[in-house]
Amino acid sequence: MSAEFGRRPGRQGRISQWLRGRRPARLEEDAGGGREAMLLAAAAAGLPIAPAAHPVGYRCSCDRIGCPTPARHPVSFAWQTQSTTDRAQVERWVRHQPEANFITATGMVHDVLDVPREAGEEALEGLLAADVEVGPVAATGDGRMLFFTLTRGTPEDEDEWWPCVLDCRPETMDEHPGLRWHCRGSYVLLPPARLPGELSVEWVRGPEHALPDPLSLLEHLTDACARHVGDAAEDQLAGWPHGG
Repeated sequence: MSAEFGRRPGRQGRISQWLRGRRPARLEEDAGGGREAMLLAAAAAGLPIAPAAHPVGYRCSCDRIGCPTPARHPVSFAWQTQSTTDRAQVERWVRHQPEANFITATGMVHDVLDVPREAGEEALEGLLAADVEVGPVAATGDGRMLFFTLTRGTPEDEDEWWPCVLDCRPETMDEHPGLRWHCRGSYVLLPPARLPGELSVEWVRGPEHALPDPLSLLEHLTDACARHVGDAAEDQLAGWPHGG
């Protein structure tokens, strides 16, 4: 599922309102092959896929005690080589593992710019209003927004690589507050996916949209992230008791 929206009036835009009104995705709601069709569409768009863990109540389906990323990680340690766009393989996985989430490996065909959800909603409205080409976008129930882009490719200078993994969080960098750039060696959950606590990962704009150059989105996303971080800091200061 995808959606197109116009400019946001004030703080609460139409994208924000639409996202707030979405119900969590449930596998039983995908009867009739909707879930399988969405995953096959992602594979057909060139996004490499591999099986991932799924929630069991508030726990993870894996056997790791106290899993730090429940329902958010691949099942196999060989996920990078396992990831595929082969339709027959994806069909087998989906049908034989009906509860599984799926990840898509980044840095092969695509990267993902991962930002706080509020900043992502603001940036998306600005990008669409400015007629900037935007590719697939997903929203997660735990407060992130994922912008799918073309990969940066293999640079001549290996030092230019930022080998991001899921727990690499460069929000301490002043120029990219709150931004995670998933490239080689990383992955993200692919919609539709379930998270503990009946949360979900859903498409805002589906994989039918062409992947854009990441640099065409970066300025909008970093500006929105900086405003988001600044607003959060102001809110904290506003709640601080001031002496007379």
